[in-house]
Amino acid sequence: MEAVLSHLRDAIERGAYAVGDKLPSEAELCRRLEVSRPVLREALRALQTMGLTVSRTGKGTFVVSNGAVPDPTFGDYAASDLLEVRRHVEVPVAGYAAVRRTPEDLDHLTHLLERMERETDTTAWVAMDTLFHLAVAQAARNPVFRRVIEEIRDALARQSAFLNDVGGRREQANREHRAIVEALVDRSEHDAVEAMKHHLARVESTLSTIVRPAHRPATDADADADADGSEDRERR
Repeated sequence: MEAVLSHLRDAIERGAYAVGDKLPSEAELCRRLEVSRPVLREALRALQTMGLTVSRTGKGTFVVSNGAVPDPTFGDYAASDLLEVRRHVEVPVAGYAAVRRTPEDLDHLTHLLERMERETDTTAWVAMDTLFHLAVAQAARNPVFRRVIEEIRDALARQSAFLNDVGGRREQANREHRAIVEALVDRSEHDAVEAMKHHLARVESTLSTIVRPAHRPATDADADADADGSEDRERR
């Protein structure tokens, strides 16, 4: 999926598919890129999240920008809004959870963490990722915190899936989650706060890297994509 996304994104950013152009059909892209339809659709969803394309029911996918937006949207919320809220909510929540957690909370979090570390399916991992953050909020013993996380749960899942599909963050996130759990086990409010701060900082830095990548030189594959895009426009 990352290779497909990179190929299509490069083609858009270099103008092989100009703003206003319709991308080739899914069937045609699958044939050209030699990938399955589920893989292609994941890449197309990522392009839309980046603000490069929009999908119009019954009409296809159209290019709306030749550069990724700096603040992509996940569900109903912009990434910057999510991060701002998470810093002000989840960081102190981790500290409260370290002080107030019960043995049952630790059992639940440890079980979730172990399952996440074994999981290879992105969809299943993302579901457990949101459960993990809800469980930390539950351990803080304040229902308002949990309600806030519930409100942004869908957006968190969309962001998590995007970062794992495009940014390959799963293993790193597992290590960050383990640091949070270890701080809760030790009842260390300071370590829990710092672990959550680090986790959210890594989320932000990965997202920034994805939407504002370094420029790279053109390749032969880019020239092929240019030709494909030009042919498509000539046919239209």
